[in-house]
Amino acid sequence: MSQEFTDYVKSSFGPKATPKARRILTSLIQHIHDFTRENHITVDEWMFGVDFINRIGQMSDARRNEGILVSDVVGLEALVDTLTHASDSVGHTSSAIIGPFYRDNSPEYPYGGSIIQKEVGGEKTWVSGIVTDTNGKPLAGAKIEVWHCAPNGLYEQQDPDQPDYNLRGTFYADEQGKYAFIGLRPTAYPIPYDGPAGDLLQMMDRHPMRPGHIHWRVSHPEFHTLITQIYDRDCKYTKDDSVFAVKDDIIVDFKKVASDDKELGDKGVQNRLDYDIVLTLEEEIQKTRASVVAKHKSIEEELEAHHKAIADKIAKLKA
Repeated sequence: MSQEFTDYVKSSFGPKATPKARRILTSLIQHIHDFTRENHITVDEWMFGVDFINRIGQMSDARRNEGILVSDVVGLEALVDTLTHASDSVGHTSSAIIGPFYRDNSPEYPYGGSIIQKEVGGEKTWVSGIVTDTNGKPLAGAKIEVWHCAPNGLYEQQDPDQPDYNLRGTFYADEQGKYAFIGLRPTAYPIPYDGPAGDLLQMMDRHPMRPGHIHWRVSHPEFHTLITQIYDRDCKYTKDDSVFAVKDDIIVDFKKVASDDKELGDKGVQNRLDYDIVLTLEEEIQKTRASVVAKHKSIEEELEAHHKAIADKIAKLKA
């Protein structure tokens, strides 16, 4: 069908539709219709797509978010993350995708505590640093949530042999903004590919591997919550990530613990990572995003005026 049909569908919104819904869905309808016409989508292809979307929902639960995995495989989450932070002020730690395996309320541990509840192999690693604002002021009490997979490539909620919340933990920075914990040097692993995300990878003839990484969620009152990952420079997949999430400034270097470091050696720690984190004020983030908000508002006002004009026209025809 022609653009006239698409315009008709786009004009079908009722008066109670919010400006944001009208802006986003109008654009979505246009793109979907253009895609359908461009590719001459058949009924069979459309039904394949519907079944694919249904399977995404059917495979998702509290332990696995297949929707995020599919978004990751086509680079959507990485794109959304980049666009969201494109206008941010510089000077703070870069963001990265949250991924499908974040869990709230991970166990709280003291400074230097271990997130390893059960020995699962791998190389124990001491991770430490300071959380500051963009002026270098320590942020005492900053909440630091970390999580990573086991050497077998599974997060604990995927693995019945790991205890609940294994390799996850919550820490709070001390008065000097310092934090430290013991985890494992991260291992490269395949994203789950036994569902729709894996089907996509096969269609595209791509591997499912993610580079070794540790996830972070760092928050503090009045500051913008940081969601990021750090990547092991020595992992070969850091340059070939299946979900396109690696950024140059969050690639890090793990170092071997010195032979004379008896304190860490006695704990079985083999590596150390020094990683400082810089947060920026939420107020500053909102300032830099004001132009995006203004652009959205302008589009919404235009759509609202257009819809009103159509509604007035229809009302006159009925009169």
